[in-house]
Amino acid sequence: MEKLIRAPGFSLRQLLYFVTVAETGTLSEAAARLHISQSAVSLALNELERALKVQLCVRRKAHGITLTPAGRQALQQMRALLRQAEELESGASGSGDQLSGRLSVGCYLTLAPTVLPPLLQGFSALHPALTLDFEEDTGDRLQRRLLDGELDLAVLYDMDVLAEMDRAALFTRRPNALLPADHRLADATSVALRDLADEPLVLFDAPPSSHHTLQLFQAAGVTPIVRHRTTNFETARALVGRGLGYAISMQRLPNDRTYEGFRLVSKEISDLSDATVSVLLCWPRQVAQTRRASEFVRYCLENRPA
Repeated sequence: MEKLIRAPGFSLRQLLYFVTVAETGTLSEAAARLHISQSAVSLALNELERALKVQLCVRRKAHGITLTPAGRQALQQMRALLRQAEELESGASGSGDQLSGRLSVGCYLTLAPTVLPPLLQGFSALHPALTLDFEEDTGDRLQRRLLDGELDLAVLYDMDVLAEMDRAALFTRRPNALLPADHRLADATSVALRDLADEPLVLFDAPPSSHHTLQLFQAAGVTPIVRHRTTNFETARALVGRGLGYAISMQRLPNDRTYEGFRLVSKEISDLSDATVSVLLCWPRQVAQTRRASEFVRYCLENRPA
């Protein structure tokens, strides 16, 4: 005889309230986002903790809420359950191959301006009922947000990617030296890192790019003179454009001008034997992909950026 499935002692609404509280940090903010009273949120949390027989958060007046270890662990599972419930609802009410609901995609900072727009535009055109959100961040933060259930997918360089991630390779990039247009090597076919060893380096300092750049110098036997650090790629380009140093970039942009109008030149690096890096689409291995996410992966593989 088939065993009956027992109904859970909690509701999806209670899960939604808890996730909202965890994301906003306070009961009042969560209530405002949910358009309900603060007492209703508090009651739902009490009932959820009673059903799960565990304390999910510590509430302090004027200090918001702090998740317990059990609450942090449950948060990821609750986000996954809510996504699956949303997919069930949209799938049951949808028609044919049309997708609906929400898909959250993360992208590494410097990849976002060139990679995201065509993918978002193309996929949204195929599925106009789908809400496609995106977040730009560093590689380490994007991976944490994937594991926490805040994102469905993320576009990352194949640098310091966690073992907990599944991945699909989209395309490859090679590092280039970014120089001001009047640099002494501006007319060279390629440059060697050792030729730049005595010049100041403008380091793009957003993980994992900074670590990878320094590894390239180590592999070439060169110790760079790091003069400036910035977490903004356009700031790095602006400093190079004014002749305040050179930079290492994984991209060759069609626009060779800085915001101020100074021209830049991008040169292949000759003393790096195998520095090709893949750009990946990643998602948590332990979380079952929604149909929205799997279809986005398929679309990206069929429409790989150049």
